[in-house]
Amino acid sequence: MEPLYQNRAGAGRALALRLGAYVGQEDILVLALPRGGVPVACEVAKSLNAELDVYLVRKLGVPGHEELAMGAIAEGGVRVLNDQVVDYLHISSSVIEGVAKAEQQELERRAHLYRRDRPAAVIEGRTVILIDDGLATGSTMRAAAALRRQRPARVIVAVPVAAADTCEEFRELVDETICAATPEPFYAVGAWYEDFSQTSDEEVQEILERAQATDRALEAGCGPTD
Repeated sequence: MEPLYQNRAGAGRALALRLGAYVGQEDILVLALPRGGVPVACEVAKSLNAELDVYLVRKLGVPGHEELAMGAIAEGGVRVLNDQVVDYLHISSSVIEGVAKAEQQELERRAHLYRRDRPAAVIEGRTVILIDDGLATGSTMRAAAALRRQRPARVIVAVPVAAADTCEEFRELVDETICAATPEPFYAVGAWYEDFSQTSDEEVQEILERAQATDRALEAGCGPTD
């Protein structure tokens, strides 16, 4: 099995080629799911000359098996539960509330860390492109897709690599889904990157600060992975 991408920046450049129809369009907003989605989204925003921001989402992991998602929360009070997991494991509402409270604190910490005093980007009336470094089960992206309550004109989910069935599920949740690659068997998102090292908070901050300083164009590049 050969990796598809050298790193997230390379994946972002490949994904940008699939989004060429949006080059030059007004009111495009590229929203990255931190942390791994940010270097990918940076390359897309640079290619489209679009505004870049983050949309904060936190997975709700099953206690003791945190890698298994029982749902996710997102900015704006969004909560999405995986009813199949909750019902199968008989997870109580008190357990869900406890995990959600802890993850809400982390979400708020990251919002302050990444944006400081800068307000979140305006979503209403805009074409929003939601980007992560890949889709496996899609739990966090489902929560992000719930930003529809903020009345965007369109919502597009775009990722460099995804499980085929997960990619297909999103076609019913958003206006457009772009999965640059859907390899079978899928394994995991990280399996398709040569370098899938963790994106740091500092890297996210640097990319967002550069996006602000260069007034959308990101002409100075996308940070350490550029």
